[in-house]
Amino acid sequence: MANKVRGKRYKESFKLVPQAPVTFEQAMPILKKFKTAKFDETVNVVVHLGIDAKQADQGVRGAVSLPKGVGKTNRVIAFVQGNNVDAARAAGAVEAGADELITKVNSGWLDFDVAIATPDMMPKIARLGKVLGPQGKMPSPKAGTVTTDVTTAVKEYTAGKIEFRNDAGGNIHAIIGKVSFADSDLAANAHALINTLRKMKPVTAKGSYIKKVTVHSSMSPGIQIDTTHLDVVEEEK
Repeated sequence: MANKVRGKRYKESFKLVPQAPVTFEQAMPILKKFKTAKFDETVNVVVHLGIDAKQADQGVRGAVSLPKGVGKTNRVIAFVQGNNVDAARAAGAVEAGADELITKVNSGWLDFDVAIATPDMMPKIARLGKVLGPQGKMPSPKAGTVTTDVTTAVKEYTAGKIEFRNDAGGNIHAIIGKVSFADSDLAANAHALINTLRKMKPVTAKGSYIKKVTVHSSMSPGIQIDTTHLDVVEEEK
C-alpha cells in the first residue's frame, strides 16, 4: 500500500518537472509545489562531474560550510590529546580523547556523525579504518577533519558543515537544506556547493567539469539545473 501511495505522489509531482533545465532560483519554488511527504523533506543536489572516478588523481572529496546551514546539527567527536581535549569539548564535541575513545569506537560505538582528529593522532586511529571507513566517518585532510585547529573544526561541523566525495560514477551527492527553507536560502546553499566544487577541479580532468546538476527532495523527482549559468553566479557572502 505504501508503495502505491508513493508512486501516485511521485507521478503527480513528475508532471510539474520543467522540460528544460532551469536555474536554482527557478527550481526551488517548483520543488515546493511537488506533493510532499508528511515530514520536512531534505533537499539534495546531485552533480555529475567530468572526471574519471577510477583514477586516484581525479577523486573529488572535500567539505563546505553552507551559508544557510542544513537544518540539523552534527554530533562530533574528536581524537585529540593534551589541551585539545578540553578545547574540543568546549567547542561542542560530544566525546574527546585519545586511547580510551579509540577503544570505545573500535568496540562498535558509532553514535556520532563526524570524527575530527589532529595529525599526531592519525597513526593511532589508523586501525579504526575498517570501522569508520565504511561509515564515511574516517578523518581526512581533504575534508578538513584532520587539523590542528580543533576548535574551529568542531564548531563548523557541529553547526552543519557537510562533507562530500564522488561516487564510482563521478557523482557528488550533497544535502543543501530542508523543504521548509526559504527558496533564496536553498539557492544560496546550492551555489556555495557548486562554487566549492568548481575550485576543486582535478588538474588531470579534461573537458567539461560540471556536466549535469539536478536538485530533488527526499521523495520527489529531480529537476535539472541549467549549468550554463553556474559559472557567473557569485556565492552569497
